Amino acid sequence: MEVEIISRETLKPSLPTPEHLRTYKLCLFDQLAPPVYVPISLFYSAGDGNHPGKSSDHLKDSLSKILTHYYPFAGRLNDDGLTVDCNDDGAVFVEARVSCELSFVVDEPENEVLERLLPLNPRLHQAQLSAGGGNPVMLGVQVNYFACGGVAIGVCISHVIADGAAAAGFLKAWSRFACGSTDTIETESVVYDCGSRFPPQDLSEFYRVTNPIDEKIYVSLSPKDMVSNRFCFDGRKITAIRNEIRDNSSQYNSTRVESVIALIWEALIAASSTTTKNAEPLQPPITVIGNSVNLRHRMNPPLPQQCIGNVSFLVIVSSFDDKTKNRSSLAKRIRRSVKERDEECKREITYMGTGEWLNDFMNQVCGEFERDSNMGAFFFASWCRFLFYEVDFGWGKPVWVEGGLKMNRTAIFVDSSDGEGIEAWITLSREEMEKLEQQQGILTYSTFKPSV
Repeated sequence: MEVEIISRETLKPSLPTPEHLRTYKLCLFDQLAPPVYVPISLFYSAGDGNHPGKSSDHLKDSLSKILTHYYPFAGRLNDDGLTVDCNDDGAVFVEARVSCELSFVVDEPENEVLERLLPLNPRLHQAQLSAGGGNPVMLGVQVNYFACGGVAIGVCISHVIADGAAAAGFLKAWSRFACGSTDTIETESVVYDCGSRFPPQDLSEFYRVTNPIDEKIYVSLSPKDMVSNRFCFDGRKITAIRNEIRDNSSQYNSTRVESVIALIWEALIAASSTTTKNAEPLQPPITVIGNSVNLRHRMNPPLPQQCIGNVSFLVIVSSFDDKTKNRSSLAKRIRRSVKERDEECKREITYMGTGEWLNDFMNQVCGEFERDSNMGAFFFASWCRFLFYEVDFGWGKPVWVEGGLKMNRTAIFVDSSDGEGIEAWITLSREEMEKLEQQQGILTYSTFKPSV
């Protein structure tokens, strides 16, 4: 597949950012986010009427207008690492011509192909910061025009100022502006002062304690040693999993996401363990998971659903206390852990906005490690119900949405196009992936690499 760059430019907000808004303060959760890009790609089939390729000026104009509301996305991270200079330096906008038809990509999606449709290397942000280079852009967009008339919009947003929910809010607002909406309701409270609710903390002690644990339980592999595969769970299969997990005695009924996490976690425990007497696993067996939870609606009082920033954090769940590590017991542990986080959110004003909460989280991580120094961790992030399939730039709704940075021992969940199923991009070592694909639960309930 040949991707020819037609143009590359920097787009600035249509109106200058007022002087009193020039400094955007990061919050504690922004500090804890990895300095990488959050990548998202939306695919649109060729529709009736104007060829999408004629819409480039329209897309650029609407992006410039929406950046006046999302002005930190057009800024640059300051050297202090705690603030963004909203200097209107702009976002990268790339146009590309793709030699093949859209079906070539969506029939059998491959991660290497998908990354060529993005404006930036998702991992480049971290590399630039590590190398001490110039401050990278916060936002990049690449509009890809396929030979058949289809379009893919690839977006990279700095994780420093946006989680999956914030990225979804930005895309929906941009598409509405592209369709002519000027409703201020959808852009109110976009730039919310999360830095006051969750002030930045001195993380030197946190990293001193957790980095050695990170290196032990979350072994980083080079890209050539990792593989990212797409597993699809349709709505009927998820219903079957939920029925299997349901516990009438306790009136527990798992959610879609809880059910799929529990199924994958059960399979991962088996896939990451030693399979023969003499074989040693490449990485520690997975006994702990981190489940990313959106905190916006959980806070007291709630935060605006559309606000930017990383208003989400990991819920740590371990299987140490379960004598039988089946998907039913794992699903219940996930529910209990999220409920505990909800209780924390209810007392946010006096707790989560202080260093006490960070110390408690650090102690929790250290406590799990002390219970088993050979434990391994896996991380889940769900973008379900973020309504990416409602992002319509005037060509209709996307036929497929793909997103999430592929990092070792992670899974990213996105809704299927019908809103009932879940697509999971799972990244593991090649050895672990081969074992995962052989687990009975995965074979029974998921489909590997199906055509979109």
